[in-house]
Amino acid sequence: MSVFDSLNISASGLSLERLKLDTISTNVANANTEQTAAGGPYQKKTIAFEEAFQKSNQLLALGGKKSFGVRATEIISDEAEVRAYDPTHPLADQEGYVLQSNVNMADEMVDMMTTIRAYDANITALDAGKNMLKQALTISSR
Repeated sequence: MSVFDSLNISASGLSLERLKLDTISTNVANANTEQTAAGGPYQKKTIAFEEAFQKSNQLLALGGKKSFGVRATEIISDEAEVRAYDPTHPLADQEGYVLQSNVNMADEMVDMMTTIRAYDANITALDAGKNMLKQALTISSR
């Protein structure tokens, strides 16, 4: 394991959390969008991610893989429909229902707080790794 592996793993976590926060921000911004360029209301987006592995010569000899942080695999659209009765709305159908965005602001706020906490945890781990490297350099310079 390299001395910089912990920094790279924390950086992958920071990158993923930033992408998740960007997606949440897009969801919040479009919570009231009833008509998109593709047609229909805005659909909530979420990020799918998985553990990233790296091949290591030492571990490959033993038949194992080495975890190397996380990576985003896909942006998923939630295709659930939300209908509201509003016969005066210009986009209402013949029965008076309007398709609305399926973004729930309370869920987005919870997701945003969770993402911010995970981002903070990654920064803390990054700082700890950086401080360990500084201490190692200080010890080796004596």
